[in-house]
Amino acid sequence: MKPRATNAWVLALVGLMGGGALALLVASCATIMHGTTQQVSISSTPSSAKVLVDRVPTGDTPVICKLSRNSSHVVRLELDGYVPYEMTISKKVSGWVWGNLVFGGLIGLAVDAVSGGLYQLSPEQVQAEMKKQGVAGRPGGDELFVAVVLEPDPTWKPVGALQVVPRP
Repeated sequence: MKPRATNAWVLALVGLMGGGALALLVASCATIMHGTTQQVSISSTPSSAKVLVDRVPTGDTPVICKLSRNSSHVVRLELDGYVPYEMTISKKVSGWVWGNLVFGGLIGLAVDAVSGGLYQLSPEQVQAEMKKQGVAGRPGGDELFVAVVLEPDPTWKPVGALQVVPRP
């Protein structure tokens, strides 16, 4: 005569399988909740600046870039006639790390750390104010404003010249 599986044994097996599946799902809580990538909006004034993320061209402003949460990124904007704009988007620990510690333990924490789900990129939006190349400033009153350039623009017109004044 063959031994028959009892209902208690079947229920225990199903419970273990279900609990194991639930543990795997919850183990990487941050990865499940917000993924391993993050969308970052990049815009500029004026628009149409060339966007490079980690030295890779990704389009012209305005643009939304999908970036890996696993590392920080260097964003550079370039536009003819303007000074290049550069900034770093940093990774910071996400609040979901607490969910991992409570529900996923060290396994969930390790999964999220390796996948990048443990992190959040900051800032989530980049708004660059592009500055024209050249000299910027506003002299006022009796102030003297002197600008030195290596290559003067041929369209500039001279408005005066410096002269040596002998001291009394």
